[in-house]
Amino acid sequence: MAGLTILSPSEQVAAFLRAEILRGRWVGTIPGGPALAVELGIDKKTVEAALRLLENEEMLRRQGAGRPRLIQMRGASAVPSLRVGLLCFDPASRGELFMTDLRYQLGEAGHVPFFARKSLLELGMSPPSVARLVRRTEADAWVVASASREVLEWFEAQATPAFALAGRHGGLSLAATRPDKSSSMGAAVHRLVALGHRRISLLCRRHLRLPEPAKGVRAYLAALDASGIATGAYHLPDWEETREGFQRILTSLFNATPPTALILDEAHLYHAACHFLARSGRRIPEEVSLLCTDGDYSFAWCEPSVAHIAWDHRPIVKRIVRWANNTARGRADRAQDSTKVAFVEGGSLGKAPACKQLH
Repeated sequence: MAGLTILSPSEQVAAFLRAEILRGRWVGTIPGGPALAVELGIDKKTVEAALRLLENEEMLRRQGAGRPRLIQMRGASAVPSLRVGLLCFDPASRGELFMTDLRYQLGEAGHVPFFARKSLLELGMSPPSVARLVRRTEADAWVVASASREVLEWFEAQATPAFALAGRHGGLSLAATRPDKSSSMGAAVHRLVALGHRRISLLCRRHLRLPEPAKGVRAYLAALDASGIATGAYHLPDWEETREGFQRILTSLFNATPPTALILDEAHLYHAACHFLARSGRRIPEEVSLLCTDGDYSFAWCEPSVAHIAWDHRPIVKRIVRWANNTARGRADRAQDSTKVAFVEGGSLGKAPACKQLH
């Protein structure tokens, strides 16, 4: 059959190992032939032949007898290859479309992206814990998502290049990008106020509230102030970032002075709030309006439709890949930029209950 290529057993194994290396399964070095033979359930000689093929491609390099082969990928791209560690905000972030596209585009550019063993939340957003993880991980560069100021200050002080994806990076000497939600946050608040809402609470992560509010949170508070609403802890509550802590803060809010509008900083918080309101018999948006400050694929299946702040991840992915390419070529790249966002008004917004009673 024309165009059909029959691969030898060693070529098939080499193709599998090549794909796994590009996927980021191994970082720095690859296991030896005996270990791979056991894992794959095939003959040791076939694995060694496959490893030699990858050495000929300059994807692997020997370090001597008894030592694992180095992953180098010099022949994979005109751009030198970087091992790029992806330090996500939480474990769920690894499965998001954005992260999937980022890994693919970095791989297409010849780099080896991989997820860190733990996320920032699992590390308690603690600089000492982050430092231990980074020092035990073979990486040439890091992409750090939604990190606190303290964590990013630690990365700024390191020799290994780092890119801040969102997070508290303002004023730091780090390359960075983020969706700029400030204007859309203000527009969303003004729309809620126009609908008669004054009892509005924003539930967001601690690092966005402390030690001082992040830019988007400041825009939210400023919009309330501009609308004549004196802001306080009610509008930006402190809460323990666990499932139980989230339920407790909602219970506390609705037992005292029930909000007529909730702004949730992440999609899973939006869905958790929906469950809480359903259990307590409160209707959306008749009794409580909901807004999420991020978009999510699941929103396409929601009824009523979800009011949210939408942004296109593709410009951010391109920016990170450009930074990785610049870094690989030895070019200093510490530029910071942002991408536009849009306030999408959905069916989860309605008139405040008191306002409805007047009509």
